[in-house]
Amino acid sequence: MTAGYTEFEFDLPDALLTHLIKVLDGLEIAPLHINAVSAVPEAQGVYQLFLDSELVYIGKTDAEAGLRNRLNRHATKIQHRLNLDPTRVSFRAVRIFVFTAIDLETQLIRHYARDGTRWNNRGFGANDPGRRRDRTRVRDTNFDALYPIDPDRRLDVDFAGATDAGQVVTRLKQALPYTFRFETQGRRPAEILAATKVRIPDGVNTARGVLAELVRQLPPGWQATGFLHQLILYEERTDDYPDAVVIARS
Repeated sequence: MTAGYTEFEFDLPDALLTHLIKVLDGLEIAPLHINAVSAVPEAQGVYQLFLDSELVYIGKTDAEAGLRNRLNRHATKIQHRLNLDPTRVSFRAVRIFVFTAIDLETQLIRHYARDGTRWNNRGFGANDPGRRRDRTRVRDTNFDALYPIDPDRRLDVDFAGATDAGQVVTRLKQALPYTFRFETQGRRPAEILAATKVRIPDGVNTARGVLAELVRQLPPGWQATGFLHQLILYEERTDDYPDAVVIARS
């Protein structure tokens, strides 16, 4: 060794991970509910989700969606699901002011669960891929296979009365916490939907019931289809969708 000289290499990723784990483990969990999430800043960081007391998901935010946005999205995702009571899900989150290129998400998963967490890489955090993926079969271990949507859940929306089909599908989409896609032109309902007058009977306020009424009053050739993770309404007649059931046809 040269006199008066030495070398020092600081393991920044390991130091950051070690301190982050201490912070997470010392943090109380909170219900994954809009009220609790609203107090979380829209900032970059990492977060964990728990089902009962089990850690099931680890996530990291990016520049496009901060902690509040991401947690709100997850809080919506767990609503109206069979086999899943939203009150069982909780979270904890940490804002990181100096965000590095370190893959904290992968490192945390490796630390907390050797085989990964139950909802990571199971479709839980995925966005709607659009029509091109409607014919993709869902794996049995996927979040949507374990906790499929419940189209028979009563909605806090009054659909009763005379209007047009375009307004009904727009209101239904706004009311549902899961994906509902329908025939559009640009960003608006298709012209035929906007031009078709419909009447939704009193007391019909489930997604399945509203779609059945809509299809009954639409011109021939329309189909409402229910998947494990979404509902769709298009001018089509097909049985080619895997993991799906036809709700109604005109």
